[in-house]
Amino acid sequence: MYLSAEKKKEIFKKHGSGDTDTGSSEGQIALFTYRIAHLTEHLKKNRKDFGTQRSLQLLVGKRRSLLDYLKKTDIERYRAIVKELKLRR
Repeated sequence: MYLSAEKKKEIFKKHGSGDTDTGSSEGQIALFTYRIAHLTEHLKKNRKDFGTQRSLQLLVGKRRSLLDYLKKTDIERYRAIVKELKLRR
């Protein structure tokens, strides 16, 4: 499996306030970004996997919603996470 419990803890520890803080916006955005990167690589090899394509589109939408929320509530945290994860916006 590409996303083990240890990898999740590592992501939340790096981007959240701790490895058990799974509800923070930054942690969720980082986790979605990791999953999006994995699914993108899968789709490069399997072009006709439309189920994965739909899952990818849903994840991108969820991440965009969280980024919009973070931008609206705390612009500094938004800028920090976008810079840290090297997202376009």
